[in-house]
Amino acid sequence: MKMTIRGDYFDGEYHSPKSDEVINKKAPSELNIELWQAHVDYSHIDQVVQSASSGYKKWRLTSLDERISLLNKYKEIVLSKKDEIAHAIAWETGKPLWETFTEAAAVAAKVDVTINESLKRIQTQTINEVLPNLDGHVYFKPLGPTLIIGPYNFPCHLANGQILSSLIAGNTIIFKPSEKTIFSSQLLIDCFHEAGFPAGVINFINGSAKTSSDLVSHPSIKGVFFTGSYGVGRKILEATHTDMSKMVALEMGGRNSTIINDYNDEEHVISELIRSAYLSTGQRCTSTSIVFVKNSLFDKVTDEFHKISQKILVDHPVKFKADPFMGPLVDDIAFKANKNFHEFTLKHGAQALIPFESLDIGYEGYYASPGLYKFEKTPEKSFFEPEIFGPQISFIPYDDFDQAIELANATPYGLAASLFTQDPKLYQVAYRDIEAGIFNLNRSTVGASSKLPFGGVKNSGNFRPAAVSMIDHCVSTMASLETMSGNSKLETIKGLK
Repeated sequence: MKMTIRGDYFDGEYHSPKSDEVINKKAPSELNIELWQAHVDYSHIDQVVQSASSGYKKWRLTSLDERISLLNKYKEIVLSKKDEIAHAIAWETGKPLWETFTEAAAVAAKVDVTINESLKRIQTQTINEVLPNLDGHVYFKPLGPTLIIGPYNFPCHLANGQILSSLIAGNTIIFKPSEKTIFSSQLLIDCFHEAGFPAGVINFINGSAKTSSDLVSHPSIKGVFFTGSYGVGRKILEATHTDMSKMVALEMGGRNSTIINDYNDEEHVISELIRSAYLSTGQRCTSTSIVFVKNSLFDKVTDEFHKISQKILVDHPVKFKADPFMGPLVDDIAFKANKNFHEFTLKHGAQALIPFESLDIGYEGYYASPGLYKFEKTPEKSFFEPEIFGPQISFIPYDDFDQAIELANATPYGLAASLFTQDPKLYQVAYRDIEAGIFNLNRSTVGASSKLPFGGVKNSGNFRPAAVSMIDHCVSTMASLETMSGNSKLETIKGLK
């Protein structure tokens, strides 16, 4: 697939960077293939911000009907390019085509969710006679130019949701994609351009961590929406915490757990666990990395999961003979981090039923086996602390349900968790006590709905969830008392001579 990075997009067109700093991207599935080169030009930062600021002056006055019309045009163009988008994501991330076609479809579907579900959350509210002879109103106003910093694992879908909410609320956007997935992200910008959005409304800049840092601290940026690691999210908070003019919404990682207490369908449980552990080669912020299993079920569940895990196909995401469940990891950094985590797990006393290790499938790439580990007893607390972004899952037995809840909360993260049980009372205890923003019953931790909030607590987020509630963070709230009668009397004011 031929990929050309066209530069940075502002003032309604692409501008070629004039810089010697280059980002090179190799295909994670075939390292002998260079997908693209992207030049980084820091001098474009101020120009991009100025474009967004100029565009905002007009966009905020654009009618809601016109905004919706443009978003619907964008949706149709995305659908017409879904094949190109899916292939680009597969080549850049290593995710299999069947999965990237799902992402491409989700990009288009998110338009309808934003219009039909999110938009009503910021509709003007009227309270009649909120005070005697006074009506009360609540208005929602756009913030201004907003910055979206996207992740690599869902380079189109996740950023797209934040972009759409920001746009329909009346903001302009600057999209800074992951350095690993610039071309996929650029395709979204092409779709917005073809839809006819006015100059300055849509802006796009490639770059490094310095690019993000300079944009985050720029005084003209009024909203910062980030999806990525806790470490980067914390740096964003540190850079913005004294700037009260910025809305900052962080969507960060997780160390997610599943508790298996009882079930009536073993196949259902194993199927859900396979998806939650290994879908997207474990590179989902909601992937399950720890399973706590009641002692009486531990051997049975672990053995069955082991048997099915050995059937997982790992192959090239595009040039496959049969649809693989897993492709390669995204790059060498991810592979090394997972290799280190494999050693970390063993040092904490785990037995490797399937060790995480490199696989030779006939292509030079970051292919690896799905890692599967089991513990005979609860490991030290330090085992629960780091996040792992990859296909590794550990099974740990428990006797007491309260202990399982305590262990699930031992991690500093709080994104997603799930419980398998037929006892509603146990679920009520669990959702009361689990420290997570997403908690599922008899279902895996992956595969969230765009019609629900999506976000975590603790080191997984700052209480500003995305998905349907993303739009809440794209506006400021104004309260108003209104009357047309003007019937105040001086005689009602006490203390006048």
